[in-house]
Amino acid sequence: MLAPPSGLTGPAGAAAACRRLFEETTRGMREEAATDARAAATVGLADTAYAAQHPDPDHPAAVHAVVDALVRRLADDPNPDPAPQRPTRWQMTPADVAADLDVVGLEALVDTWARTVAEDWSRAARSSSGL
Repeated sequence: MLAPPSGLTGPAGAAAACRRLFEETTRGMREEAATDARAAATVGLADTAYAAQHPDPDHPAAVHAVVDALVRRLADDPNPDPAPQRPTRWQMTPADVAADLDVVGLEALVDTWARTVAEDWSRAARSSSGL
């Protein structure tokens, strides 16, 4: 079902099928974002959560910036230093967001997803520091 289509690429480290599902899931809200501030905020949070789950392996220092941006968007503090390596397991992904759209609104799903991504990075940081 999520086999990558030929020729479709995403950012470094991101599976093409995941990127495509993410784009499909947020398409409607992206179309509303130009005229709806809440939609724009949700799209921004979704983009930041996606970037935090798909950090560019060629720029490991950028991971801290993207996790920091995610925490700022969530209005959470403090921001833990990201683990040297990305989390080995994600509690929630764009596939989970897409799967629940028929019963939960996208705004709530994106908020939950973004919070779990921040928790996953925090958990990875604690694990790598031995806490």
